[in-house]
This record gives sequence, structure tokens and C-alpha cells, in this order.
Amino acid sequence: MTAAIVEGPRALPAGFDHPHASEEARALAERGLVLRVQVGSGVHGTAIDGQDDRDEMGVCLEPAAFVTGLARVPSGVNRDRMIPFEQYERHTAWDRSGGLANRSGAGDLDVIVYTARKWARLALDGNPTVLLVLFVPEEEVVFRDPVGAELVTNGHRFVSRLAGMRFLGYLRAQQKAMLGLSGTHTNRPELVARHGYDTKFAMHALRLGYQGVELLTTGRITLPVPEPQRERLRSIRRGEVPLGEVVEEIRDAESRLVALSESRAVPPQPDRAWVDFWLHEAHLGYWARRALDPSR
Repeated sequence: MTAAIVEGPRALPAGFDHPHASEEARALAERGLVLRVQVGSGVHGTAIDGQDDRDEMGVCLEPAAFVTGLARVPSGVNRDRMIPFEQYERHTAWDRSGGLANRSGAGDLDVIVYTARKWARLALDGNPTVLLVLFVPEEEVVFRDPVGAELVTNGHRFVSRLAGMRFLGYLRAQQKAMLGLSGTHTNRPELVARHGYDTKFAMHALRLGYQGVELLTTGRITLPVPEPQRERLRSIRRGEVPLGEVVEEIRDAESRLVALSESRAVPPQPDRAWVDFWLHEAHLGYWARRALDPSR
């Protein structure tokens, strides 16, 4: 099914003194935006009322000077050091006293807009977080132009065994953090004190298992997570499920994901040729429109 165009807002929070938050990067991300959606617990359906921030992710095109030349942007606000433009990242929690050290909480917005080339590299490698933007329901889309709609319509081209392995890697990392194993840590000690384990890590580990299995078997990810899986994840996050049960469920999902990641029924690689073509045509079209109207 062809994805719809969504004429939503492009505006991003103002720049900040962070390496990926210069005003120049913000302007580039806004002007070249092709897609912006909600991600995180809100779109998964696992948010707990009054506890979660809002996470958004976007994709933008770059001016020609950044692709065919050596153009750079400042590393933060009012900085002389210049860096490649690959993303604009902004957390509104930074605006409070404490700045960059603040954890995002209820009512905060965390937004990151990747250049299309960086997003594509991550997506082709199977990164679960960036792949989500391809499957967000219409009501959670903030902005989507014809170029973004074409990308979303072709989301199935990113399915591969590589994605399965990346989902496995993320699942295992969340599981280790949940258990507090060597080399991991939690920034939510209050959950460990209350429930005996980090319930948010646990919820994310199982969610990754559910979604990785669905992606490799159907070519899509259903958002929000369908029932009864969604309520199971929410109950785990609330600390209502004993740790032993959670560990067993995660291991079961992990086993299914391992089998699918080795299955000949799943393409070994994503459709890199189509992604290269999309990137090429999208940038040429953007540059042509900019030549006719520099304000675009």
C-alpha cells in the first residue's frame, strides 16, 4: 500500500551547545526534511501515563555541497570547530537547569533527524530503532512528503537476515542490562530497588524479540504492539511479572529469532540497489528544487 503524504510541521527545537545541535544543522534538517514520526514507547503502545517523554525521529536530504563537496557545520552553538553534517539531535530536557546532564522525563521531547545517507546506512545494517520509521501508523506521522512516502512504501526492501542479527544483538544487550551483568549498568536504580530488576530493560528486550520475529516472518512491524503482547509488555514494565518468568519469555523469543536469522526463507541481504537508487533520485530532485527556489 502506498504511504500517504502528511503536511505536518517541520520546525525543530532551537539549537543548543551540543555537537549535533548547531543552528546550522537545525536549519539543514528542517529544510531537507522528508519524514518525521513518533518512535519510542508512545508508538509501541507501552508508555505508562505520566512517566514517558516523547521520542521522534526524522530523515532529511542534504544540499549538494554536503554530498559532493566538503561543507561542514559547527559542533554546537557558537563553536569554531566544524564537523560533517549527519544529524540534528535535540532534547528539550537540556533547557532546564543542569543542561546536558538531565534525563528526559514526562512532557519532554527527544528528537533526532538523520541525513538520508546516514539513516540508510543504519537501516541497511538492520538497526531496529531506525527501521521503526518505516512502520509507524498514520496518526503518529508528524511530516511526510512524497520522497518520504516512497521510502515508507518500500519498507519491505530493508528486511534481511542482517536485521535479524541486529535485533538479536539489541535484545541481548537489553537482557544483560536488565540482569545487571558485567559491563552493563542501569540509569534507573529506582526500578531495581522496587522490583528487583530493571523492568524497562526487560520490557524492551521482549519487545525486540516480538518485533524481530514479526519483521522476519511478515516483512512488517505492527505498531502499536498488538494485543495480547502489548499488555504483557506493559505488565512487565509495571513490575508485575517475576524475573524468572521474564527471563524464560525473552529466551523463547531469542530462540525463535535465532532460527529466523538463519532461515533461507529470509533474504540474506536487504535490497541495496533500490536504496542507492532512492538516495540518488531523492537528492537530485531536492537539488533541482533548491536551484529553482533556494528557500526550499
